[in-house]
Amino acid sequence: MKITAKHQYWQITTLPYLFPVNCYLILEKDGLTLIDTGILAHAKGIISLIHKLKSPLKRILLTHAHGDHIGGLVAVKAAFPEALVMIGSREKLLVETKEIYAFEAQKPLKGSYSDKLPVKIDQVLKDGDMVGSLLIIDTPGHTPGSISFFDERNGHLFAGDLFQTRGGAAICGEKRWLFPFPAMGSWDLSTSIASAEKLQLLDVTEIACGHGPVMNMADFHVTNVLQRARKQVENEKD
Repeated sequence: MKITAKHQYWQITTLPYLFPVNCYLILEKDGLTLIDTGILAHAKGIISLIHKLKSPLKRILLTHAHGDHIGGLVAVKAAFPEALVMIGSREKLLVETKEIYAFEAQKPLKGSYSDKLPVKIDQVLKDGDMVGSLLIIDTPGHTPGSISFFDERNGHLFAGDLFQTRGGAAICGEKRWLFPFPAMGSWDLSTSIASAEKLQLLDVTEIACGHGPVMNMADFHVTNVLQRARKQVENEKD
């Protein structure tokens, strides 16, 4: 496990050199916010870091409900039972019903979904909500109910699996042969592109995603990332 201290948050990574999976611990005025819980192996490191920081864990936010993002949830919640668990409203319904709505891309769900969420959800989140310093943004594509979190204090974007930086900066869903796994678990690339385009309206300074290192926005080259993704969509139509 690798823990990387950043400005006002920590990146916690399991299997950093083989199959990196990230979650993030963010410092707020009232305590700590955890974004995603990674795989089960994350739990020990998350719990240890929170104890070391000597600040209460106030909330657990989930970008989406794939197993590599909620795998440590039961253990972390057991260690910090007062922490509130929150997920996007669409993703919660998706786990419960596995239903794709008529207005959404008619593509099969991908990735590891369980039959139900493993703990009680204390609050469902919708686009435009604020949780501490974090603005909630609906960013469907990797899953129909994926959400991202934008820290209004500093421009940090916690994007879950909308993007990846392992194997090069990309929208998850684009085929990246150096690290193809996020694409294999992604629902609809066209929807992801629309979500990424929406985020260009924000003053993002750095991108923190589910797989790969944190990248400064200037190094992410979002225009090139979008062009490649659009080209793949067009090629798949032919």
